[in-house]
This record gives sequence, C-alpha cells and structure tokens, in this order.
Amino acid sequence: MKSKIITREGYQKLIAEHNRLWKEERPEITKMVAWAASLGDRSDNADYQTNKQALRKIDRRIRFLEVTLRDIKVVDYDPQQEGKAFFGAWVTLEDENGKELKFRIVGPEEIYERKDYISIDSPIARACIGKSVDDEILVKAPYSTDCWIITSVTYA
Repeated sequence: MKSKIITREGYQKLIAEHNRLWKEERPEITKMVAWAASLGDRSDNADYQTNKQALRKIDRRIRFLEVTLRDIKVVDYDPQQEGKAFFGAWVTLEDENGKELKFRIVGPEEIYERKDYISIDSPIARACIGKSVDDEILVKAPYSTDCWIITSVTYA
C-alpha cells in the first residue's frame, strides 16, 4: 500500500482526534449503552439503539484513524524548499483579471473542514509544485485551462 503524506500539524490533529475519541467519547457512550441495556428489552429501547449506533460510528472512526496513522508519513519543512512551492507551502495565485487564490498544499486527510487547504493530489497543487514567485502555471480543468501567476510562497 502506498504511504500517504501529511504535515506535522495534520498528524498532531489526527492523534488528538484519536485520543479524544478513545479516551473521552467512547467511554462516555459505552456507559450510556450499558445503562440503556440495563433497562431491559433492547429492541424497543431508543436510548440503547441510538447510543449503540453512536458507539459503532466512533469505533469505525477509531479504526480508520489507527490504519491511517500507521500508514502515514509526516513531511516536515526543509529550508531547501524556501522560495518554491512544495508540500506544506502557503501559495497565493493571481489570474489575469486580478482574482486571488490563497491555499496551503497538504495531504488528502487534512483538507476536511478547511476551505483554504488543498490536496497535493489536486490539479492546481500539482501545477504549483516546484514553482517560484512570478512563475506562470496552467491548470487543466475539464472544459478549460486556467492561467495563474504565483505571487507568494511561504511556509509560515
């Protein structure tokens, strides 16, 4: 299986989520399931059914995180990257109409809940890799090719 990459910040967030689910949320839901089960008939017990479903959802996420964390490679900033767009960079682009686009190039597991993060696998990120400020990039979309100029690359 191909190793996935992630930023140090993204890795720490996944670890924190795993720990929160395993040490806080799962024990609390387990207590509620046990309490609801003690009330008797489980087939008509809404508390039992709801909490059991929540427990299954938490367990699925924990298993996903354990597999992901085992197969992931953390990519840290290297000073040799300075001035060029690579994994972990904040990139600002501008098109010919002055429209600006700012994003961070991250791993696929990090893009959720962040509108300013894009996956390294996206066409626009791929077009930026290795480029510097004032470089022109062409991004191929299904029905067009967009032209952008890199106006900023930072790692902070």
